[in-house]
Amino acid sequence: MPSPVARVLPLALSLPLLVLLGPAPVARAADGWSLAPTGGGRPACYAEGAPGTAVQDTVSVTNRGSRPVTVRLSGATFARASVRVPPRTRADVPFTVTVPDRDRRTRIVARDDTGGTRSVPLHLRSTAPELTALTVEHVSVHADRITYDLVNRGTTPLTPRVAVRADGVLGTLLDRAPRTLPVRLPPGERLKLTEPWPDPPALDAVDVRLTVTAAGGAHDTAGASAWFVPWNGVAGTAAALAAGGACFVVRHRRRRTTDRAPAEVPRGEAELTGATT
Repeated sequence: MPSPVARVLPLALSLPLLVLLGPAPVARAADGWSLAPTGGGRPACYAEGAPGTAVQDTVSVTNRGSRPVTVRLSGATFARASVRVPPRTRADVPFTVTVPDRDRRTRIVARDDTGGTRSVPLHLRSTAPELTALTVEHVSVHADRITYDLVNRGTTPLTPRVAVRADGVLGTLLDRAPRTLPVRLPPGERLKLTEPWPDPPALDAVDVRLTVTAAGGAHDTAGASAWFVPWNGVAGTAAALAAGGACFVVRHRRRRTTDRAPAEVPRGEAELTGATT
């Protein structure tokens, strides 16, 4: 059975530590309570580690006034969010933060009953290795444009470049050299983009291929195929054919439409035009 000391120690570590201060000078209007990182006169609290790591630190609420003060703490996970500090006493309050997947700066904030606030900078540094990874997905060919998604699958922000090529039965129809897109893609984010194609062929079987790159070696290629058919003309010709042949053309077209039809961009989501520089 654990000793009484072993049972009490974890509880004591999770609660604010009250330290009685020495005699304080006569209180002035500017005196009162303060918030600061505990120990060593540090200007800020720091947390460093691999993403997802829980790091502990401590802040001190110091009451140099002649009356108790109660403050509420936010900006991290505290053992107690509300702390009452007697006059001329310091409360050391431990807290826990989780290291994010990229560096971030925030603040720990304390607020008293009258609305007065104090804050301490909190610097979170991720030690995850930098990784650049980019994918191009959901490429679809429409009547006057090509749509696609770009996904940043790395740990660093990316400014992508895109090259577009379309080949038909008789040769190249579209060949756009790589150019930088007017977007900045944060880690883990997905963007729906549009590449205008105002003059597609009237009749052709087309293979479209998009190649995206970014600094750090990020690279990916994806494509899609489509049929461009002047259906008004086909319908007029099919009317002169036998009923069986006309039925085959219609069925074939519907199957192609179902197989090839791209998912439209949901209403409310912005489309960014890849041709804009």
